[in-house]
Amino acid sequence: MQATMTCVGLDVHARSTHAAAIDVVTGELRRVRFGEGTEEVVSWLADLNAPVRAVYEAGPTGFGLARQATKAGVHVVVAAPSKTPRAKGDRVKTDRKDAELLARLLLAGQLKPVVVPPDWLEAIRHLARTREQVRRDLARARHRVSKLLLVEGRVYPGATTWNWAHHNWLASQQFDFEATQLAFVDRLAAVDGLLARRRSLDERLSRIATDERLWPTISRLRCFRGVDTLTALMLHLELGGDWGRFSSPRQLSSWLGLTPSLDQSGESKTHGSITKTGSSIARRLLVESAWQYSRRPRIGQTLLSRQDGQPDHILQIAWKAQHRLHRVHKRFNARGKPANVATVAIARELAGFLWAAATAP
Repeated sequence: MQATMTCVGLDVHARSTHAAAIDVVTGELRRVRFGEGTEEVVSWLADLNAPVRAVYEAGPTGFGLARQATKAGVHVVVAAPSKTPRAKGDRVKTDRKDAELLARLLLAGQLKPVVVPPDWLEAIRHLARTREQVRRDLARARHRVSKLLLVEGRVYPGATTWNWAHHNWLASQQFDFEATQLAFVDRLAAVDGLLARRRSLDERLSRIATDERLWPTISRLRCFRGVDTLTALMLHLELGGDWGRFSSPRQLSSWLGLTPSLDQSGESKTHGSITKTGSSIARRLLVESAWQYSRRPRIGQTLLSRQDGQPDHILQIAWKAQHRLHRVHKRFNARGKPANVATVAIARELAGFLWAAATAP
């Protein structure tokens, strides 16, 4: 940082970009406003006193500016907005002030960068997140059907819903008023359409997972109970395709937001709920997988087929995880802890085992 000649903060929006450049030697501050697009910004950065370090916050504009600047030989960092220090008493916020703040924080080394994934991996992540959006929409559509039935006093007699028996029961429902019948049919059609979309996306993502750039890691993650192809793929994508950027399982758990929050002042120290930082998708997948470890350790035929051909040291890690995480579940259960608390603790340790398998030689 001492050798950096120019530090630049960029406040990037869809139709404008505000820039603030600080010359480290003279302390001179320059401000510039650009229109939409990145070409003019990159050209201006390249003309500054080298070497140049620039930063902008991650947001809806994506990583296009960072990638284009890197191709032009300009080092651009993408900062995590949630980690940017801001004065609570500052009630005036403008794009110019934000750009200057980023430049000064970059100069002070107080920004937390995020990983810029390769463009091909980000493209696959777009598809995976589309599947996640369809999953959420499907849950909402199912709730709408259930609430309409509840209002009309229709209760399914079976124990499990949204299977073939439940679907046949839904198809047999008739209502006295035509408007209610049309509303029910429309909501049910929305569920069927989303199911078809999810199946199509699952098939495409399963094929993509076999890509030679992804499969070596995904095949290792599939060795664990509760982690099949789609779960392994989405976890790998949410981590930017690089498990090795985390130096330890503790660092990974912290990034995933699975560690308890802490409020410490003087002699007082209070642990709260988990921080829930990082990727909410990765955190949900790990928690869902963690429920599988309440059962006794065993390797069924499905898991055995997923483990076929994998190195022995990876299988040992997966088998050790089953025993360890099942013991954690029993210990929390014996202490009377809520099931959700135990599951989150298991998810935190499962992330560590997955990290060990993904980064093992």
